[in-house]
Amino acid sequence: MSQMPADLEQAILDLKKERNAVLLAHYYQEGEIQDIADFLGDSLQLAQAAKKTSADVILFAGVHFMAETAKILNPDRVVVVPDMDAGCSLADGCPGDRFRAWRAKYPDAVSISYINCSAEVKAASDYICTSSNAEKIVRAIPEDKEILFAPDKNLGRWLMEKTGRKMRLWQGSCVVHETFSERKLVGLKERYPEAKIIAHPECEQPVLDMASFVGSTTALLKFTISDPGKQFIVMTEDGILHQMKKASPEKEFISGPPQANCACNECPYMKKNTMEKVYLALRDLEPRIEMDATLRDQARLPIERMLALS
Repeated sequence: MSQMPADLEQAILDLKKERNAVLLAHYYQEGEIQDIADFLGDSLQLAQAAKKTSADVILFAGVHFMAETAKILNPDRVVVVPDMDAGCSLADGCPGDRFRAWRAKYPDAVSISYINCSAEVKAASDYICTSSNAEKIVRAIPEDKEILFAPDKNLGRWLMEKTGRKMRLWQGSCVVHETFSERKLVGLKERYPEAKIIAHPECEQPVLDMASFVGSTTALLKFTISDPGKQFIVMTEDGILHQMKKASPEKEFISGPPQANCACNECPYMKKNTMEKVYLALRDLEPRIEMDATLRDQARLPIERMLALS
């Protein structure tokens, strides 16, 4: 790696100004990246911020599908990522060709795809959703229409329970949220009897059943701010704890326990991004997200439908 400036944070801030760049960062990024972001949020908020920006350059500190979404919404802007290999197990588990073949089996169904998917899958979908607005979008589909939901089966199952709508589910899951251990969570709750368990809907059903509150990353953050509780066991990616602690320094936040003795509750893809890579991406305007124009236009439609309903 090339020579790094002594003050990396200042060098990034200077480059942002010089490039007229905006830094969008997901809550699952390292704390130091979150702290220098122009906009911090979950998938829905970041898509909305990407749509509104007037910057020449968008630096997306998140995973690949998020940066693709920013490019789809901003075809004429330069979109760069710190690490092109920052992928997503949900997107990887739902290849475009297999998804199209699945859709073709149910030609009259409406397909809703969770935003954690490739541009190719987005292009073949009727609606995109995030965990923040998925319930709203499912409820907006006429009752007589069959719904196909991809790629997260856990989020899909939770939505079926919330809305009473039967849906056909793609059998995909998030490598981080699937790793939480119900058995270890029971043990943790015994150690912290006063703690409230809060969980992301990508978690498996037994974990969701134990939660006092289930919601998107932003909803979890808001819950910890407004709820009078003083201790929370957080069943989602560890990165959000940085913002929870900043917003409520007097409260205690306990990471949800993974099955193995590892940092499996950290997304290995999100954590590929580092301050050094953020600096290099801004300096070199690489790696850059490029996309075929037809694919981009097709993928834009279901994203626009989502934003209109949000």
